[in-house]
Amino acid sequence: MTAQERAKKIKVLLFDVDGVLTDGSITFIPDGKGSGTEVKSFSAHDGLGISLARLGGLKVGFVTKRNSQVVALRARDLKIDHLYQGQSNKREAFDKVLLDEGCTAEEVAFVGDDIIDLPALRVAGLAIATANARPQIKAMAHWVTTLPGGQGAGRDAIDFILTAKGVLESTIERYLDPQDAEAKHADIGVGNM
Repeated sequence: MTAQERAKKIKVLLFDVDGVLTDGSITFIPDGKGSGTEVKSFSAHDGLGISLARLGGLKVGFVTKRNSQVVALRARDLKIDHLYQGQSNKREAFDKVLLDEGCTAEEVAFVGDDIIDLPALRVAGLAIATANARPQIKAMAHWVTTLPGGQGAGRDAIDFILTAKGVLESTIERYLDPQDAEAKHADIGVGNM
């Protein structure tokens, strides 16, 4: 089965975070008291893509090993359907999403970049590797993004799936229509935390 044929079946799109929705950098700003503030940078293209994914009929989730307030804030801003942090076995979160959504593994895509993503990627109906992914991930992926993590890889995955479903252009037009109430509801937050 081709990657496009797999993409047509997708109902849920799950992303790893570090190295997929970010460039993998984790910056800490010390507070002088033995702890600090964590900083991550996310692509605005990915954020708008998540609005398009939702408007195009997909549910979206983040599955990450780290626990991060930054990720929780980004998930809230993007109105993410499923947020699983602290996941050392991402297959467990994947299986929970299957139960919550009442779908099959064939209907779930997972986007990853490193070996911790393998358990989820191995069962996903559409396994997507980012351009910056480790060789083991690229070798087993059904499709590889053009752009690296943190620089539009998430948007690449969304555009690929919506294109395969034949709805990318119509979804873009709906998003741009100021009269479309569903498009307004699917849009991301305003960024004020």
